[in-house]
Amino acid sequence: MQNAEAKEHTQGRLHELFAEPYRAFENDADERQMHIRTALHLLLVRPMSRGQVTLRVIHGWENGSFEPDDLQHIDYALRTLNDFRAVVSDFEHAARQNSPLPASTTAILAAPLADAIADAEAGGKTLTPDIRETPAHWPDFEGGLALYTLFKMYHRLVYGEDDTYRCSQCETPHGLREIHEFHLEEGEFALLVPLREHVKDTPSLLVMHESQLGPIEQLFEKSLPLFDDF
Repeated sequence: MQNAEAKEHTQGRLHELFAEPYRAFENDADERQMHIRTALHLLLVRPMSRGQVTLRVIHGWENGSFEPDDLQHIDYALRTLNDFRAVVSDFEHAARQNSPLPASTTAILAAPLADAIADAEAGGKTLTPDIRETPAHWPDFEGGLALYTLFKMYHRLVYGEDDTYRCSQCETPHGLREIHEFHLEEGEFALLVPLREHVKDTPSLLVMHESQLGPIEQLFEKSLPLFDDF
């Protein structure tokens, strides 16, 4: 069951394009900017044009905190670059007004974690407080490996990562997804995209920390329109 829930460092759709995708986005890579723009076109621009992308902005963890209850988020439909600009504006307005950042009432980690623990205990599994409270121990119960994989993705997007790119596979509430994480000097974000055979009829998710909205807006301004005339 665990192997079906999540796999680290899998071969994903970018392996079909680049001979060495794990090196394609490093600062000293040849044709780095072309690699970034090609990846964005394949994984983001095309599904955006089909109305299949949701933008998820996360916030709440700071100063080393990683409690599931403290991670907040809000989702937006993302069809055009103007939609992204509007989200940036919403967060900038909240910051200027010293208002709470936009947030959903749904907990993206805490709620599914509680459900998975309840299901495990209903099935006769005994879970100690240590298992419940330590993310690295979540794989000890069914559904926990997927939650731990998503937890690590969110944690890297909040606190940073040395690797410029990684590809994983994970079961999500919307089905199996490839997770493409980008930790670039231009900004950090992740794209959760369907497997190749479901790409035209299955939604994708773009995730980033609220601190990355400005930098990623600049990256998108330079990169997303480039293929408009092709």
